[in-house]
Amino acid sequence: MACKKSFSVVFLVLVMSFCAVAQTLDDIIAAGARVEKLADGFQFTEGPSPDSRGNVYFTDQPNDRIMVWSTAGKLTTFMQPCGRSNGLAFDSKGNLWSCADELNELWCIEPGKNVRVVVEKYDNKLLNGPNDLWISKSGDIYFTDPYYRRPWWKHKDVPQEIHGVYLLRAGQTSLIRVAEDLKQPNGIVGSPDGKKLYVADIGAGRTWEYTIDADGKLSGKKLFCEMGSDGMTVDTKGNLYLTGDGVTVFDKNGKKIGNIAVPEKWTANVCFGGSDMKKLFITASKGFYSIRLKVKGTRS
Repeated sequence: MACKKSFSVVFLVLVMSFCAVAQTLDDIIAAGARVEKLADGFQFTEGPSPDSRGNVYFTDQPNDRIMVWSTAGKLTTFMQPCGRSNGLAFDSKGNLWSCADELNELWCIEPGKNVRVVVEKYDNKLLNGPNDLWISKSGDIYFTDPYYRRPWWKHKDVPQEIHGVYLLRAGQTSLIRVAEDLKQPNGIVGSPDGKKLYVADIGAGRTWEYTIDADGKLSGKKLFCEMGSDGMTVDTKGNLYLTGDGVTVFDKNGKKIGNIAVPEKWTANVCFGGSDMKKLFITASKGFYSIRLKVKGTRS
């Protein structure tokens, strides 16, 4: 009798494992849903992030503006100029944090649109150019700092020799460099439970998974998948959405589920939004897109 029970348990585990591996885009995309262009006429869209109501903010960096797409389907300009903002993320207090790389800074834009420059330098030198960021539930901020030469910069040399990942602990102003062995870190997002951090090394064509330790530092680096990404997001099931050629979806174990095609040469970033957080919003070069999903996203 005990042997039969053991066999049943093993068989059930094998079946469940097979089902997890067999996940497809049909399990993620809502029935009949297609990628829809919501707006165009931009120079280069980036940095989408939802507020607490599901309105999605994103940047049009060459035009130095932050746009907002409301849950009612209306597009407006939130801020212009905006410090050449790139990546954006909201904290739990409703502050909009911005990778403002006009002067290589990290901004906190308060609900009344008051701007605070929180970070300007590391080790008394300019940052290379804060690119993308993720904020944990405790308020810790992780951001990537690759070097992309901008036409509005006066300097030509790379300020930081290391293209790193930085941590700004909640309520602090001093940075901690938590990863320094990447070629060109770009997209970044945390797992739904906040225990893992995913960092895309777009220069090396890989995405890495780290454990977030109690002190906020990173350990246990391991390869997540053989693909880099410009920006990325995660759903509540732990599936990761990477960008570049459309949107490529991976399950939480790093297995590719499939690719969502986007009619642009380059897809820069993604986030979930809408009143129910079941719409995937996509910033892709000159256009802004969305697609309806079955799964719910995190506010990353």
